[in-house]
Amino acid sequence: MPAPHPRSTPSTAADGMIRVRGARENNLRDVDVDVPRDRIVAFTGISGSGKSSLAFGTIFAEAQRRFLESVAPYARRLIAQGSTPHVESITGLPPAVALQQRRGAPSSRSTVGTLTTLSNSTRMLYSRAGTYPSGAERLESDSFSPNTVAGACPRCHGLGTAHEVTEASAVHDPSLSIRDGAITAWPGAWQGKNLRDVTAVLGYDIDRPWRELSREDRDWLLFTEEQPVVDVHPKRDRVAKPYKGRFWSARQFVLHTLADSQSETQRTKVLQFVESGPCGLCGGTGLTRAALAVTFSGKTIAELNALPLTALAEVLRPVAALTDAGAATSRASSGEHTEVAVAISRDLLTRVEVLTGLGLGYLSLDRATPTLSPGEMQRLRIATQLRSGLFGVVYVLDEPSAGLHPADVEPLVEVLDGLRAGGNSVFVVEHDMSIVRQADWIVDVGPGAGASGGTVLYSGPVPGLAEVEASVTRRYLQPRQPGVERTPRTPTGTLELRDVTRHNLRGLDVDLPLGVLTAITGVSGSGKSSLVGGVLPTLALTHPGIDRVVEVDQKAIGRTPRSNLATYTGLFDAVRAAFAATEDAKARGWTAGRFSFNVVGGRCEVCQGEGSVSVELLFLPGSWAPCPECHGSRYTAETLEVRWHDATIADVLGMTVEEAAPFLAELPAAARALETLRQVGLGYLRLGQPAPELSGGEAQRIKLATELQRARSGHTLYLLDEPTTGLHPADVELLTSQLSRLVDAGNTVVVVEHAMAVVAAADHVIDMGPSGGDDGGQVVAAGTPAEVAVSPASRTARWLRAELGL
Repeated sequence: MPAPHPRSTPSTAADGMIRVRGARENNLRDVDVDVPRDRIVAFTGISGSGKSSLAFGTIFAEAQRRFLESVAPYARRLIAQGSTPHVESITGLPPAVALQQRRGAPSSRSTVGTLTTLSNSTRMLYSRAGTYPSGAERLESDSFSPNTVAGACPRCHGLGTAHEVTEASAVHDPSLSIRDGAITAWPGAWQGKNLRDVTAVLGYDIDRPWRELSREDRDWLLFTEEQPVVDVHPKRDRVAKPYKGRFWSARQFVLHTLADSQSETQRTKVLQFVESGPCGLCGGTGLTRAALAVTFSGKTIAELNALPLTALAEVLRPVAALTDAGAATSRASSGEHTEVAVAISRDLLTRVEVLTGLGLGYLSLDRATPTLSPGEMQRLRIATQLRSGLFGVVYVLDEPSAGLHPADVEPLVEVLDGLRAGGNSVFVVEHDMSIVRQADWIVDVGPGAGASGGTVLYSGPVPGLAEVEASVTRRYLQPRQPGVERTPRTPTGTLELRDVTRHNLRGLDVDLPLGVLTAITGVSGSGKSSLVGGVLPTLALTHPGIDRVVEVDQKAIGRTPRSNLATYTGLFDAVRAAFAATEDAKARGWTAGRFSFNVVGGRCEVCQGEGSVSVELLFLPGSWAPCPECHGSRYTAETLEVRWHDATIADVLGMTVEEAAPFLAELPAAARALETLRQVGLGYLRLGQPAPELSGGEAQRIKLATELQRARSGHTLYLLDEPTTGLHPADVELLTSQLSRLVDAGNTVVVVEHAMAVVAAADHVIDMGPSGGDDGGQVVAAGTPAEVAVSPASRTARWLRAELGL
């Protein structure tokens, strides 16, 4: 029998604890911690302290690794696997399910129905229990999806929007000849010249003004489906040899590019040559006519998908309420009342009620996911993942309250309680103190971020954290004490928005004060993002008091590992210049370009400066591994011979912002960037952190820091959508002070926010509501934080009063 592990503690499944020993993932410092099962456990600590490394990188990663070891190697290669965690032992660990925040690529084909998989059930409902026209053949479930070959409208390919090429869209200046570029929908450069030469060979006058050509000739050139191939003999180019040229009409070229081009730039370019609108064949539904002919409760599947979830529940409830006897007796009269219909309807109703219980009853199944707010997306994911009915597992959730109004957090807590009551363990990495206070157990990690963190300061019942002086979290768990009343700034002007109509905003009138910090609040789906992201950027530029509009959103700062914190902020330019100025670099004749991992010369050519290479394994999934040549440094060994203050360029990229600040203090450009990054709570990030590894909140704060380091004279409107996402309350205070800096410099800051600490610090508050979707889109209260806090119409007032200590 093997000897017990030196760090392990005797443990059985009956002791109710998960025991972690010797965890060294990322910045964790040989952590030992015991965490109870069958409880709600909150992992807290400032951003970058190591709480996610413990909850996800260690506990969940080990549970996943153990599960995958039981899977056949051939099947294992089809499953995305994480790395093996750096931990000596974990005992008492049940299976685990993770719900992390991942921002998928927006797609018009992704909807609430596809995200929650409810569309699978509705398609089956229509396939097996729908009412078909007399003599119609029964359709498979795929025939009711616009995303399949069987169900997609043949004209619009399931998108619901048809792109039509017309003479007006393809020819922008009819006074030009074909040689001079009359057919603007044709490509440019050599390909356009080729089409003009082919047209001339076909016998068309390419030097005559377009408007003077016959209607028959114009229609053929623009719309023909023919593709004749002719011999072209270039006359103006003595070098070019004769070739066979194929003709493409303007319509063929545009539609071919839209359908087959792999270049997003090319597809975007040709869209200017089409007129887009609802498809006339399918009425904008994206479905075939055969699918639209089938009904359930008198509605087509497109009509059912367009209903708010609350209305959908009412349609399903009568069928779901039928008894087995009732279903059997009515089987002959209608497929809608068979046992199959009752079973599917009951399942659908149960799942829909989970969503309505989370406050999402105003959404419809056909709502495209790119139009959803971050709070809506997060709750949809939670409802989808947590409605599984599993028992005895550990659910590990990454900030489930992110993007949620305090009123939306309450039903979320009920869901977490339901999971625990169902015999599961719930581990949440969380910054929302209202959720942390209701947890059974807290694991606080810190005390700082990055190298200053990685230690478990406390693991035990929540009240006990108050005795841990090293904890940054503990003071935020205490009730807010009345503070000194702050006098709001006086606006320098007003931006009047009138008759605003967008999504659920219908004829809205809003007065936005300039020269102050304005917080826009309201429950998820109330119209906040529609106002700030969809309307303000355009209308604001018409105001004489605004010179510039800056949207600081949560989109990634880059799509590849080549984009990182150092390159985006510009500080890496100063670092490369410093290395190029060393005596060693000068002696070798190297410039700053030598120290770029994106340029041939200094970078490692095996990994081409990425630091890692893809490894394909037989019967196992491919993975990424450090480059065998540069060992992850990105540079050649010769480049790394040059040192600045005894550090290589790779060493600098490996530093965190906190570590680099004193090291690069003598470089003004770099020091300024690093200071602003620290001020927005990003001191724990590495300078070389690849863009794909950054969360949306981190990307947004990097953009904000980049703006802060620029010298501006004011009169800029800054628009931020939930910048506190993923921030500890201590980091929120830092961020709020930076927003105030922008305002004090003569700018206007408008922030969509759920964090009451930011709302309380604002000069003006606009509260949207009263609910979400069609029941929202109105301003229910506006004024100073103190005024909104006592408004009886505001759902935000209750939590704002508590924050203000009223």
